[in-house]
Amino acid sequence: MEAVLSHLRGAIERGEYPIGGKLPSETELCRTLEVSRPVLREALRALQTMGLTVSRTGKGTFVVADAVGDPTFGDYAAGDLLEVRRHIEVPVAGYAARRRTPDDLDRLTHLLDRMERETDTTAWVAMDTLFHLTVAEAARNPVFRRVIEEIRDALARQSAFLNELGGRREQSDREHRAIVRALTDGSERDAVEAMTHHLDRVETTLAAIVRPARTPAHDSHQAV
Repeated sequence: MEAVLSHLRGAIERGEYPIGGKLPSETELCRTLEVSRPVLREALRALQTMGLTVSRTGKGTFVVADAVGDPTFGDYAAGDLLEVRRHIEVPVAGYAARRRTPDDLDRLTHLLDRMERETDTTAWVAMDTLFHLTVAEAARNPVFRRVIEEIRDALARQSAFLNELGGRREQSDREHRAIVRALTDGSERDAVEAMTHHLDRVETTLAAIVRPARTPAHDSHQAV
C-alpha cells in the first residue's frame, strides 16, 4: 500500500492530477498500477485522511489539495496539540512515577496487555487514549486528568491518523511499555524520559507524513 500511496501522492503534488480534477477510476488505477482493489482502496483512504482528496458517492475521487497541511484533530491543530502534550504529559509522567498505586500499575499493565493483543484498530485507538488518561490519573492531580479528558477526542483522532498513515501501532506499544516500566520502578527521571521519547516519536512521524522527502523528478515515471 505504501508504494501505491507514494505514487498517487507524488502525482498529485506534481500536478499530474490537478486540484479540482478527478482521479482515474478504481478499475483503471488497479490496471495501471498492477495492484488489487483492496490495496488501492486503502491508499485512496489514506489520501483522504491526508486531506488531498475527497470521495463523492457515485462520482469518484477528486483532488482538493496538492500538499499535506498541518493536520487538525478535532478542535486542535497538530502542532498546538503536541506543544500542550509536551508541557502536560511529560511532567505528569514524573508525578505518576512518584504517586502511582499498585492499582494504577495493575490497570496500566492490563491495558497494555489488551492493546498488544488487540486486532481491531478502532478498539486499539480507544485504549491508546485511555492509557494516557490512566497515567494522568496516577499523578493524583485532578486538574491533570481534566486536561487530558478535554483533549481526549483529539488524541484519539491523532492516534488513528498516525496508525493509518505512519504505522505507529507496534512502536507505540513498545513506548507505552517503557513508560509503565518506569512507573513500576518509581523512577521519575525514567518516566519523564520515556514520555519525552514517546512524544518525540509522535512528532517525527507527523513530520514524515506532512513533510516527506520529495521524490526526484527523474524517478517520477518509475513503476510502483
